[in-house]
Amino acid sequence: MTEASKRTEHQTRMVRWRMLLGEASAEDLDTSLTREEQKMDAALAALYDAAAEEAMGLPRRSGGLGSSAPRVARWLGDIRMYFPTSVVQVMQRDAIERLHLTSMLLEPELLDSIQPDVHLVSSLVSLSHVMPDSTKRTARVVVGQVVAEIERRIANKTRAAVTGAVSRASRTRRPLPRDIDWNSTIRRNLDHYLPEQRTIVPERLVGYGRGANAVVKEVVVAIDQSGSMAESVVYAAVFGATLASIRSIKTSVVAFDTEIADLTDKLSDPVDVLFGCQLGGGTDINRALAYCQQLITRPGESILVLISDLYEGGIAEEMLRRVAELLRAGVTVVVLLALSDSGAPAYDHEHAAALAALGVPAFACTPDLFPDLLAVAVSKGDIGQWAADIASAAAAPSQAAEH
Repeated sequence: MTEASKRTEHQTRMVRWRMLLGEASAEDLDTSLTREEQKMDAALAALYDAAAEEAMGLPRRSGGLGSSAPRVARWLGDIRMYFPTSVVQVMQRDAIERLHLTSMLLEPELLDSIQPDVHLVSSLVSLSHVMPDSTKRTARVVVGQVVAEIERRIANKTRAAVTGAVSRASRTRRPLPRDIDWNSTIRRNLDHYLPEQRTIVPERLVGYGRGANAVVKEVVVAIDQSGSMAESVVYAAVFGATLASIRSIKTSVVAFDTEIADLTDKLSDPVDVLFGCQLGGGTDINRALAYCQQLITRPGESILVLISDLYEGGIAEEMLRRVAELLRAGVTVVVLLALSDSGAPAYDHEHAAALAALGVPAFACTPDLFPDLLAVAVSKGDIGQWAADIASAAAAPSQAAEH
C-alpha cells in the first residue's frame, strides 16, 4: 500500500490545498508530499510561483523555466507525465503567456515536446511569418495534428447538415427526369401503391431544381484575424475547407485586418489556410465587406458569414450601410462574435445592437453548433430565432438546478 493511499480524506484534502497554494503559502498546513507529488509540485512551482513572484516584483524563489530550451523541454515532459492532457494544455498556454516563452516556439526541438491544441496553433500561426524554415516544417506537423482532430469532430456533421439543407432548399415538384429524387418520390407516394401491378403510380414527383453537380449556394466566410479572434480563425479555416469540398456550395474564405487576404485558392488544405493568415493587427470590417460584395454573384442564393468581435477600426457607419446593402440585395448575413469553445467573448456591444436593428443578430457559436447554423442559413430559416432557442436550451439546466 502506497503512502498516498493510506491518507484519510482530510489529509488528502490538505495535500490538494498544499499543491494549489504552493510551499510558501501553505506553511501552516500539516502535510507531507510523496516523491511523485514533490515532482508535480516542482512542475507547478516552476510556472506559477515564478510568474506570481515576478509579477509582484519579488526575487524568484525557484529557477522557473528560464530561457533555456532544454530546461523548457524537460519541464514539458514532466507535466505530460504527471498531469492529464486537459491540464497540460492549460499549463502550456499559461507558460507561453505568463513567462513570455513565445520566442521558444521558434525552436523545432521544443515543438516536438508540446501537447498540440487550438491555442498552441494560434500562437504558431501568429509566428509563422518569422519562423525559420526548419521550425515551420515542424510547426506545420503540429498544426496538422490539431486540424485533423477538428476535422474528425466537425467535418462529417457539416457536410451532412449543409448538403441536406441544400437538397431541401432546391427541391421541386416539377423536376426534369434526370433530377428526380426517387427515394423521396417513393416515400411521398406510398399510398398510391397498386398491389395487382406491384408498383407505385406517383402523383407527385420530388426532385432537385438543378443538377447534382450544379452550384446551388454561395458561401463567403470573412474572418477577422485580429489577435483576439485567434481561436475562431483556426475553426473557421477548417470549416471553410470542409465547405469547399461540397460540390453544390461555392465557398470563398477571406481573412482581414486592415488588409485583405483571399485564401480561397488554399481551401484544399486547411493548414495552408491557417499559414496564410497573419494574426494580430488592426481591423477594417468595412473594407472586408466591400471585398466580399465583389465575390457574390447571386445575392439571393448567397450567405455571408462574418466572424468578428465588431471592434471596427474603419468607418463604422460605412460598415453598417454596407450590411444593409447586402440585405437589400437578398444576401443572408450571419455575424458570429466568436467561433470557439471559450465561452462568452468580448465584443463591441454598440455595433452588435446596430446590426440587430438591421435584422442581423450577432452572437457567439461553438464549432459543434456551426453546422446546424449553416443549415438554417442555407434553408433561409430564422437565424435569430435559432440562436434564441439554442441559448434558451443551454440555460434550461442551470435554471432547473436553481429551483
